[in-house]
Amino acid sequence: MTQISILGCGWLGLPLAEALINKGFSVKGSTTSSSKLAHLEKLGILPYLMEVQPNAIAGDITTFLKGSEILIIDIPPKLRSNNSEDFVGKMQTLIPFIEQSEVQNVLFVSSTSVYGEENDVVTETTPLNPDSEGGHQLVIVEQLLQSNPHFQTTILRCGGLVGTDRNPIRMLSGKENLPNSKAPINFIHQTDCIGIIQKIIALDCWNETFNAVSPYHPTREEYYTKKALEWQLIAPTFDPTSSGTGKRISSDKLQMILKYTFVETP
Repeated sequence: MTQISILGCGWLGLPLAEALINKGFSVKGSTTSSSKLAHLEKLGILPYLMEVQPNAIAGDITTFLKGSEILIIDIPPKLRSNNSEDFVGKMQTLIPFIEQSEVQNVLFVSSTSVYGEENDVVTETTPLNPDSEGGHQLVIVEQLLQSNPHFQTTILRCGGLVGTDRNPIRMLSGKENLPNSKAPINFIHQTDCIGIIQKIIALDCWNETFNAVSPYHPTREEYYTKKALEWQLIAPTFDPTSSGTGKRISSDKLQMILKYTFVETP
């Protein structure tokens, strides 16, 4: 039985762990909250209390990685904070432990924020141009992981993550004069993100970079007006003088190489 360690059993990592267990994998999962350990164990996850910090790791990282062929890292930085945590320092602390472990393959959950806000179609070959501190740190961490000769890393650049319990309309409801009404949305449903990760593992598809974004790209105004109706919330309004368009992120490479068909509309 292949063993997988998931660093970060949060909103995505926890249901991902459940899905992998249902596929027959043994899963170790980490959390920074001791109150969640019993819940992880109840779901069949081998739970570890773990927190990676620059220059230190709280928890038994060696045992957490021991016996695992695959490590999934799902602890992104705070993308829009000017006081972003030192995510690069965290990964520089973690990487030597991965090198010394039995881990052969790493899957790093990154973000499409590495591309910035170009008004164009964006593919995996588009030059990286992040406009946030968190985005800059993600770029550095992607490079650190993929250039390491001790393991192979696949980067999964996810669009905005949404699900049945999570959508930006909850924060935007009732807002006025929002910018960029014609900009396309670049979201991915939790179900598809989990499905794509399972596909990468099933196909042994390592040393790759993929954009993980639904091919569904309505404008911001169309999308949030529709979502407000679905969620029974007040629809936001948009500034008619704001002419910005924004990037549309292509996931064609993922669909072609992984033969993946998206199953959910974000």
